Amino acid sequence: MVDSSCKRVIAFTLKPIFRRPLKPFTPLHLLHLSPFHLSPFPFHLSPFPFTLLSLLFEIMKKYFLLLFLLINCVAFSQQNSLMVEQLRIEYQTNPLGLGVAAPRFSWKLKSVSRNVMQTTYQIWVSTSEKMTKKNIVWDSEEIASDASHLIEYQGKTLQSRQRYFWKVLVKDNQGNETQSPTAFFEMGQLAASDWKAQWIEPEKEGFDVKKQQPVPLLRKEFVAKGKIASARLYVTSHGLHEIEINGKRVGDAVLAPGWTAYQSHLQYYTHDVTDHLKTGLNAIGAMLGDGWYRGFLAWEDNRNVYGQRLGLLAQLHIRYANGSEEIIGTNDTWKASNDGPIREADIYNGETYDARLEKNFSMAGFDAKNWWAVKVADFPKNNLVASASPPVRRIEEIKPLRIFKTPAGETVLDFGQNMVGWVRFKVQGAAGKTVRITHAEVLDQKGNFYTANLRHAKCELNYTLKGGGVETYEPRFTFMGFQFVRLENWPTEATLNDIVGVVIHSDMPISGSFECSKPLINQLQHNIVWGQKGNFVDVPTDCPQRDERLGWVVVHLWCY
Repeated sequence: MVDSSCKRVIAFTLKPIFRRPLKPFTPLHLLHLSPFHLSPFPFHLSPFPFTLLSLLFEIMKKYFLLLFLLINCVAFSQQNSLMVEQLRIEYQTNPLGLGVAAPRFSWKLKSVSRNVMQTTYQIWVSTSEKMTKKNIVWDSEEIASDASHLIEYQGKTLQSRQRYFWKVLVKDNQGNETQSPTAFFEMGQLAASDWKAQWIEPEKEGFDVKKQQPVPLLRKEFVAKGKIASARLYVTSHGLHEIEINGKRVGDAVLAPGWTAYQSHLQYYTHDVTDHLKTGLNAIGAMLGDGWYRGFLAWEDNRNVYGQRLGLLAQLHIRYANGSEEIIGTNDTWKASNDGPIREADIYNGETYDARLEKNFSMAGFDAKNWWAVKVADFPKNNLVASASPPVRRIEEIKPLRIFKTPAGETVLDFGQNMVGWVRFKVQGAAGKTVRITHAEVLDQKGNFYTANLRHAKCELNYTLKGGGVETYEPRFTFMGFQFVRLENWPTEATLNDIVGVVIHSDMPISGSFECSKPLINQLQHNIVWGQKGNFVDVPTDCPQRDERLGWVVVHLWCY
């Protein structure tokens, strides 16, 4: 922004320059110019003859003067600027489903001047973005303080599922004041009594709890009775979950709801699903993976650490344009099946997928006549907490650098980077043919594929083709640590374009970087960063590849 006084100075300077319109120019004008001629340039010149050189000199003076004024005006404006940025609440930006009854506010000051300090702040929280007096729920009033981090809310009681807007006014020690942009936060399910949905379990009695089971599918159809203004889905699970509404995936988090001490601390996720719904018939579907809840964990084929049965708890809140509301929750009207395409899914062992069993089970009108009724389970809800940590997401993709044959004749791809996640691949072949991809971090001394360090973890993907064209696949309920992958039973000659590495980790912002003139130190720093990425898959672990992947890294960090 340019100060108003600067605008007046610039206007005064420009006025004599741009007094005359541009006139046709001819070569004769270069020989002699007089004040009695109409100037070929839009400048009013001094009243005596000019040569071309003096004319150019006059023009340059005017423009340099203008440039000088503009630079100084911009600098003057910047020196007096004070901005508030990075508005956060409970370390999050505009969060949905906040679970803290008295959340804490944070912000940062920005100024180009030196020695700028906050002297006062004033926070407003409102139920409306307009922030009129009637909808203000907290006005902190002006507080003399330089604090700008974790300022606790002290207003009226915040209500479950309500969206609030907030902003802050700050003053500094140089007499400046500024107001932040308006941010928002939306509350989640603050009390156990807010949960009207019931826990449901999809599996029939009598299955072998010691063996891996197919990933169960669950579904429910419902009718939205009018125009939808907004919709929120609150969901958690025993085991991992992935939700679809009308065939569209909900959210971008993977391996949800993460790994916690589930009996005392089970995270639920909040999703804005307004765009997923339509007036009339809708369908919601869910897939459940073993995950850390009942899958293999630690050593010696240890399973079912937290429970033997998978479960789902989901509550959909619909707000209609006419102001009415409706709740669609998990209950005994939901149906389940174990006839889905994911035949096995395990954190350590990988995933087995049969594309011939794919079905649009989350679409309205799907034929579920052979599905069975779910079982309603009685679990307490006072252990449910809103997810507060960064979710695990697909962060980046890495293409393989080379494809080669090992001395043992194996077909191997090298990604050139030890990563954590999985691969997405394209394949084409006959229906019923099964391909296998195995993951490894290193090759042995002879250059062959090496998996002995993984111990009992299989770290493999088994995919059975449905046939009929190019098929694309990536897993949902597993992850691997790897740099190399081995292809087996590939129906055609594999190429580098057939496969890509998908890097996943907790979506943590990068707060700093380091680089120096020593390549070896830079490589060490690179390895450290990638080591952090790979071992922050919801829980800070000691390793991301073998049959362990436990939270030892926290102990190691605290020791130092």
